[in-house]
Amino acid sequence: MRVGVVTFPGSLDDRDAARAVRIAGGEAVALWHADADLHGVDAVVLPGGFSYGDYLRCGAIARFAPVMGELVKAAQGGLPVLGICNGFQILCESHLLPGALVRNDSLHFVCRDQRLRIESTSTAWTSSYEVGQEIVVPLKNGEGGYVADEATLDRLEGEGRVVARYLELNPNGSRRDIAGIANERGNVVGLMPHPEHAVEPLTGPTTDGLGFFTSILKGLVEA
Repeated sequence: MRVGVVTFPGSLDDRDAARAVRIAGGEAVALWHADADLHGVDAVVLPGGFSYGDYLRCGAIARFAPVMGELVKAAQGGLPVLGICNGFQILCESHLLPGALVRNDSLHFVCRDQRLRIESTSTAWTSSYEVGQEIVVPLKNGEGGYVADEATLDRLEGEGRVVARYLELNPNGSRRDIAGIANERGNVVGLMPHPEHAVEPLTGPTTDGLGFFTSILKGLVEA
């Protein structure tokens, strides 16, 4: 299975995401921000970093990259897409996911190993987990606070679209401790913590993040 990883100017976790795809057993395909072509991939990861220097707002310029025009159409058609950290911000700016990511309530950049609870396993990226499973993956962000109006938050909760929630400590002021959400169809997931940094003992605090990548590969095979 071929999983594309997009590189924007300022991406810094694209290689880590590609490595996670390979460790999970997939083929990582490099996609360039200026190339309006997804090259026939079966899924896409938007990695963390600082796309276009985070000018204007995080993800606000990346939304208009040529590759995103193709990605938005493909995602609306069912292509699985995972946005991690800056990728989550890009998904919200592109209106593939509701809400927005704002400056951490502490006004400080946060970097820590973060405990999460998986709330939904019905998405393309979380089927390898169990509902209620607790995992630990790294978190690193300055604008990671998830916000939305109360009606949107209620809808996300009521439709089971909260994918992961912060445990023990809310590191950035996210409403309702939300760490990740999905679209209605479950093919698009945005996650603020970094599962790609927790896929092997050599580089991560755990291997708990690997399930995001094995989930999509298993789903593609079964499809």
